[in-house]
Amino acid sequence: MSLEPPVPIGWEKSKTQEVSSEMRGQERDRGFFSKMMGSSFYKKFILPGLISQSVVIAGGYGTGRELVEYFGNFGSLGGILGMALVTTTLWAVVYAASYEFARTFKVYDYRGFFKELLGPGWMLYEVCYLVLLLIVLGVVGAASGSIFKQAFGLPPLVGAALFLAGVVTLTFFGSYVIEVALSWWSFVLYAVFLLFLFVGLAKVGGQISANLASGDIREGWALGGFKYAFYNLGTLPAVLFALNYIETRREAIISGVLTSVLTILPGFFLYLVLMGFYPGILEAELPAYTILSQIAPWLLPIFLVVLFGTMIETAVGFIHAVNERVNSWMVDRRNTELTKANRGVLGGVMGLIGLGVASFGLIGLIAKGYGTISWGFFLLHGVGLFTIGLYKMSKKGGKASARSRGEGRLSADGLEIPGRVDRQEY
Repeated sequence: MSLEPPVPIGWEKSKTQEVSSEMRGQERDRGFFSKMMGSSFYKKFILPGLISQSVVIAGGYGTGRELVEYFGNFGSLGGILGMALVTTTLWAVVYAASYEFARTFKVYDYRGFFKELLGPGWMLYEVCYLVLLLIVLGVVGAASGSIFKQAFGLPPLVGAALFLAGVVTLTFFGSYVIEVALSWWSFVLYAVFLLFLFVGLAKVGGQISANLASGDIREGWALGGFKYAFYNLGTLPAVLFALNYIETRREAIISGVLTSVLTILPGFFLYLVLMGFYPGILEAELPAYTILSQIAPWLLPIFLVVLFGTMIETAVGFIHAVNERVNSWMVDRRNTELTKANRGVLGGVMGLIGLGVASFGLIGLIAKGYGTISWGFFLLHGVGLFTIGLYKMSKKGGKASARSRGEGRLSADGLEIPGRVDRQEY
């Protein structure tokens, strides 16, 4: 028999009200950005796009060279068509279908995603992804040293050390901290790219209009947009961990479309400014650096620092995808998860590999196979998703519908009416 005194009547209710009031007070104390990033809308529709943009930018349009290669070479207007009609559309369709596949089968790492999609063939995707990882880490490793040298005249080793420290720190803390870091830095990046656009329009707006009005469209613009879309779709594994907030097919589709738009917009801003220097800019090795040196030298250090941050973001996104893949394997095989220390060590090792690839000059050798890898992503991800993936999603949807029909319903007087028996279930 308990000797504890009885709880006074009304005490539990008042205590609940007190806790609820305290929670509301904490909610009021949170800042605008904290409330926004904690909202369901942000997590479902904005966060995946910001993570995608963070990972794409270093290899997608950070220096501007990629935009020249895949868009500018096909004419001032041809590049716009390739970017808007081909790349953005393909991204929207593939991201939407990929998000729905991840939601349907509850697979939020690339090992689980592609095992579900391709069966034993998923290992082919992993080979492509790991080669892409090696290329990207080599590129960002090389750039991290040169950026600090160009911006502040510091030895490349300083940039390399800061790059490695950033990678280790973010991978150590895991998914939530990576979500926050990539989100905040994306806001900074958008601000700098918008500033770049405004300065460009103020300085060479007339030339931009004239070059676009010329209607220069060259053969191959559609293929350029296609290649650009699929080599950058190799970044999907870096986004998967943030898709577990999506609950319905409608949300998956909307989120996929918004991911496409949010990912391409900074590149579009930069492309418009590049067109103010067309066609001469086609020969520049680092177009963004060349333009800023001419029209806004004061903005160049800021741009380079932001670009350095995106190098860390890109590396972290790719490495975190590998960490999630290893974690999934450990849960399946050993019933245990990666510790923070394990994640940090793996991040540091892969960061060092990137710096090693950069220092030994292997980037050019590996990058010769880059086009082949793009076709690999097209076949394994694009074709696989819209054949095997759609079939599996429709089959799973059909089974769910059959189960719901078999569960029965209630009549007007509250008695259960047995549902229709589906012979295939038996």
